[in-house]
Amino acid sequence: MSKPTDPTVLIERREAVTTLTLNRPDKLNSFTTAMHAELRAALETAAADGSRCLLLTGAGRGFCAGQDLSDRVVPPGGQPPDLGESLDTRYNPLIRLIRGLEMPVVCAVNGIAAGAGANLALACDIVIAAKSAAFAQSFCKVGLIPDSGGTWTLPHLVGRARATALMMLGDKVGADQAEAWGMIWKVVEDEALMETARGLAHHLASQPTRGLALVKRALQASAVNSLDQQLDLERDFQRQAGRSADYQEGVRAFMDKRAPRFQGF
Repeated sequence: MSKPTDPTVLIERREAVTTLTLNRPDKLNSFTTAMHAELRAALETAAADGSRCLLLTGAGRGFCAGQDLSDRVVPPGGQPPDLGESLDTRYNPLIRLIRGLEMPVVCAVNGIAAGAGANLALACDIVIAAKSAAFAQSFCKVGLIPDSGGTWTLPHLVGRARATALMMLGDKVGADQAEAWGMIWKVVEDEALMETARGLAHHLASQPTRGLALVKRALQASAVNSLDQQLDLERDFQRQAGRSADYQEGVRAFMDKRAPRFQGF
């Protein structure tokens, strides 16, 4: 069981991979104001310290159960909290920060990912889940709407019909179903989750991460662009990628029939 003095986010840097572990296992890693601040600071540090891939996971038997509702209890007749302010100052900046990172972000989902926890996971670039994992848009259970980008991300992943039902019913989606629907990339056995996720993260860190960052930006733009706009964006990004040292190294390595040594610029 975690103690009040324990960090709510554990940080491990191994080679070029930073692993962030949500660390309130006795509360299924649900969000408090303190955890928001620690996670945001850890993400900002990873963005600035030369990390080439980020791996996000949770401690204990769950990934993240969303908001810790004990922070939101209002006594009878009390002033209700301003949840819009909470989104403006904590959740929305967090999702924007993750989506904007100039490196791949891998999420290893262990156990439940509910509410904002589910949408935090789905904001990552590649999501791997343990077979025992499940995803739930549990907001409707307490009279709220999905936030943390959920009303944007989930329909893009699984389609409007499935997203609507999941958000209005709040049903859990098991890991195998999430994979079949295209909500996540891959399901693995529970005991293989972290080994698989770490292997993927270290592989991505060895790749031309400048180019991968452009891939992320292009995919995000494709959700709102017309085909003509996307073709122009591909032209512009390809121009940038073609001027990179990694592109030159990739071509030389291909011609020399050797493994490339990418540097990320």
